[in-house]
Amino acid sequence: MKTRRLDPLVEMYMKYLGEVCRSGKRSLADRRCTFRRVTAAMEEIRPGTPLWKLALDDYLVWINREKEAGASVRTVSKHISYLRGLLDYAWRSRKAERNVLDGFTLKDSIRPEEPTSLTLEEAGRLVEVCREMPRRDRVIVMIFYGCGLRTAELCQLSVGDLDLERQEVEVRLGKGGRQRRVPVPDGVWTEILAYLAKRKGKRGPLFRTRAKRRRIGSREASDVVKEAARRAGIQKKVTPKVLRHTFATHLMDLGVALPVISSLLGHKGVAETGVYLHSLPGRLEGAIDKLPGLEGVK
Repeated sequence: MKTRRLDPLVEMYMKYLGEVCRSGKRSLADRRCTFRRVTAAMEEIRPGTPLWKLALDDYLVWINREKEAGASVRTVSKHISYLRGLLDYAWRSRKAERNVLDGFTLKDSIRPEEPTSLTLEEAGRLVEVCREMPRRDRVIVMIFYGCGLRTAELCQLSVGDLDLERQEVEVRLGKGGRQRRVPVPDGVWTEILAYLAKRKGKRGPLFRTRAKRRRIGSREASDVVKEAARRAGIQKKVTPKVLRHTFATHLMDLGVALPVISSLLGHKGVAETGVYLHSLPGRLEGAIDKLPGLEGVK
């Protein structure tokens, strides 16, 4: 069976995502799958019409067919998000008059799944066992937990991204091409400085493979986290993403404002960070009880 070729404009968009936005291989593969799926479906709805020339009604027909076929709202919403990015690219390239999916979303009646995170006790054990690991691995784990970076963001860090005066790390290749600066906790910063003093070279990738010949990849970074979790005796599956969730959850539990956490995580907006509200059981109710003069009203 021959693989369906995508339209040249779609291929240009994929190239843009990979080379300019630095999207990961899995993300690109997922988007390519979506574009192939939708293109095939639209051939039955509006044959010969490129995706960026379709009307909103055409996409509504496709959405209804997806739902009838058993696709979840969450899956369809992901497809729409990918398509919205493509249509925006087509509009900016003057191939389309407008993005018909701009602002269009599906309301998911399913409660979002709470992201897995470590308890304070588990995080403490993880940090403790890190002290017995090679310094490079120790710093990797502590940056994941102490700064909340994504796997790709950590792997792309270079020595020059460390601001030694402000004690910050600059994320130049964040998701969606967004850049941000993340302050580094004192304990993590001390480990980073010790690591820099020991490693050779003032430039280039911050983390290299064991042979020190190339930049570390996501698989090796994930293996480092898994090994730390094994040493700490943590039973749940621990990945870099779990440490990122833990970073956000613990900040939320400490009362850090949602917009601040959103900025630290590099989220597109506060709504994306709202998933961590699960970490505040009873806090919302307790907050309203503090209204002046109403403390004793029942």
